[in-house]
Amino acid sequence: MRIGKRSALAAGAIAISLTFGGQAFAAQCGGNFDTWMRGFKKEAAASGIPSNIISSALKGITYDKKVIAFDRKQGVFSLPFLKFAARIISNNRINGGRQRLKKHASTFRSVEKKYGVPGAVLVAFWGLETDFGGFQGNFNTKRSLATLAFDCRRPELFRPQLLDALRIIQRGDLRSSDMVGAWAGELGQMQFLPSDYLESGVDFDGNGRVDLIRSIPDAMASSANLLRKHGWKAGQPWLQEVRVPSRMDWSQADIAIAHPRAQWAKWGVKSVSGKKIRADKRKASLLLPMGRNGPAFLAYHNFTKVYLTWNESLTYATTAAYFGTRLAGAGKVRAGNGKVVPLNQKQMKQLQAKLQRKGYDVGKIDGILGAGTRAAVKAEQIRLGLPADSYPDAALLRKL
Repeated sequence: MRIGKRSALAAGAIAISLTFGGQAFAAQCGGNFDTWMRGFKKEAAASGIPSNIISSALKGITYDKKVIAFDRKQGVFSLPFLKFAARIISNNRINGGRQRLKKHASTFRSVEKKYGVPGAVLVAFWGLETDFGGFQGNFNTKRSLATLAFDCRRPELFRPQLLDALRIIQRGDLRSSDMVGAWAGELGQMQFLPSDYLESGVDFDGNGRVDLIRSIPDAMASSANLLRKHGWKAGQPWLQEVRVPSRMDWSQADIAIAHPRAQWAKWGVKSVSGKKIRADKRKASLLLPMGRNGPAFLAYHNFTKVYLTWNESLTYATTAAYFGTRLAGAGKVRAGNGKVVPLNQKQMKQLQAKLQRKGYDVGKIDGILGAGTRAAVKAEQIRLGLPADSYPDAALLRKL
């Protein structure tokens, strides 16, 4: 699921001139797939990838319509947080996570000592990405990447990924036949894109190669290494469930706005048990994934800067972070202060269309409450004198 973090990349047909060793190749999407592949092979050779790797790895690669169908349909992120979390974080998955934390305790201690990332955080991602390695995908990685690089929606992302997939084979980490994973080209137990595999992969078991498919130590250490590169701060929290008062300045509840915990305490934010939160200078944002009446969290740097880099979907990031807190000992999330009736996907699309007509940049009208839609909702709530919690409801839709 890590491909979500890339979705801010521009879509549409592009033509980029790439030069390698004085030779220029047209990195153009679309057209005839076989012609495109011939051009890509020339580019790969000019970038230094051996011809035997190119010919063997890309032999017989064809366009995959199924990959494009998956790319166009990612409706799971349209679910509200509580529904998404309930579907993804089952009791079996929580128990499975706890068992793996215990079974691989020595590995997680070593990984945290070196990279500063707790085992609970890694195991939560492990569970969500591949059900602890149980299902890593069944798509031919090179075929998926070639299809997406040829397609004109995000070729600027996937063309380099296909080159790096070849480099993984060249480096000896994986054989060409090993490259089976998710539909969008992610590989291994933690679903790394090839570029992340090359740049952040760690041979933690010391066998001389980075194997993120079979080696649990390699997969966990590589993920911790990647999170550290994203800015993970050791010894600091990532997400803390809290209770919020029935009335406050909801416009301050925004992951782009951070205040010291002392300020949140002053405004009436309490721990989930109802006790006062620590009134210190540590900064946090107030995250309301389902608005002022739903669950509430204080989101710290490790969430706003790291989780949302791993995957920019707020629903996915919140679920992964919440799962990590459960594995670290936190209780089940509360429903919140009142009943929340989320807009369905059709209503959300209507809302996005109305906001777009008002001049807001909500991105694609897809029924998903993304960052652009949230910002537009907040602006309209302020304009209309409604509680500005960035979460749309039927009342806002009617007023618009």
